[in-house]
Amino acid sequence: MKIVTIIGARPQFIKAAPVSRAISRHNSKRGSAQIEDVIIHTGQHYDHNMSQVFFEQLKIHPPKYNLEVGSGKHGEMTGAMLARIEDVLLKEKPDLVLVYGDTNSTLAGALAAAKLLIPVAHVEAGLRSFNRRMPEEVNRILTDHVSDLLFCPTETAVRNLTNEGIIESVFQTGDVMYDAFRFHKEQALKSSPILSELNLKPKEYSLATVHRQESTDDPEALLNIFNALEKIATKDCPLIVPLHPRTKKILKQSHPMHRINPWVNLISPVGYLDMIALESQARIILTDSGGIQKEAYFAKIPCVTLREETEWLETLEDGWNHLGGRDTNTILDAYQAALQSRSGNQSNPYGDGNASKLILRHMLVASDQTNDRLQRSLEEVKR
Repeated sequence: MKIVTIIGARPQFIKAAPVSRAISRHNSKRGSAQIEDVIIHTGQHYDHNMSQVFFEQLKIHPPKYNLEVGSGKHGEMTGAMLARIEDVLLKEKPDLVLVYGDTNSTLAGALAAAKLLIPVAHVEAGLRSFNRRMPEEVNRILTDHVSDLLFCPTETAVRNLTNEGIIESVFQTGDVMYDAFRFHKEQALKSSPILSELNLKPKEYSLATVHRQESTDDPEALLNIFNALEKIATKDCPLIVPLHPRTKKILKQSHPMHRINPWVNLISPVGYLDMIALESQARIILTDSGGIQKEAYFAKIPCVTLREETEWLETLEDGWNHLGGRDTNTILDAYQAALQSRSGNQSNPYGDGNASKLILRHMLVASDQTNDRLQRSLEEVKR
């Protein structure tokens, strides 16, 4: 069985790592039919701290193809990826194309495969923010509707697909990011030097990330968010902000660095292990990232989501996450609410840490079924 895995952004590297590890374990078993996993890196994230360091730390085997698409407008990026991925698929002729999440790389990979009649498997299927202004929402909806295998992290995701009429080959597997977090957390806490390098003490700092288009491309929203962050940061509890390259560029133009509160510490993006260490020891996390919302939940750290909505409703229902929007006052209100509700229970909606094993099992079963159908077709032709 040959799988082509298409990834291109930081969250996808994290999600792909447990599945890659499951494939390696499968291949090491005596008598197992070997799985060839060909990785295409679209180059959507190309900075070392946003890309290569994740391959190194997560021990993902190097991509066979790096398309080096880079950044750009959505249509430009997706179109370039679509053309280059199609060329690779025509060359590799895989049995299955595996895509993750909701980025432009996800959509381009799914469309290229679907148009070539290659089955598509979508990890993290069924998520919905119900906000079509988000490019990610459009990407995930379109990807789900051309996918042949849909791997849902939660019951909510399964219901979302059912409501859209997608009921076949839908599997609730749990969340591969929970697999990754469980596997790497202890290593991160033992080996990461990030807290000492930044002179931080556990539970005596806050952590924030801002990168989504609706945050960065709206000057008023970005100003509101950073006004709130400046009010939150204090000498006794400084704020650490690993700054996405796009956010850094826009921030320099709209919010000059000299105006930043000295207790807001803007740093370069960090690797996965450093980020897990920062998240796990923070007093509170503020973010517009879907993945970091979940990692905060996994680490049992209160979180403020810098958006009006979230795909991860379970984090809200369990009281660990609070919607802050993009208004300074609502962010500050959510910050106070999150600090006061940090002892809420968790319902463990993201599985037991074995999502990657279930995903691999379903892909193998689907491959066997396809081979059986082909064999029966050949036998009918011979008759």
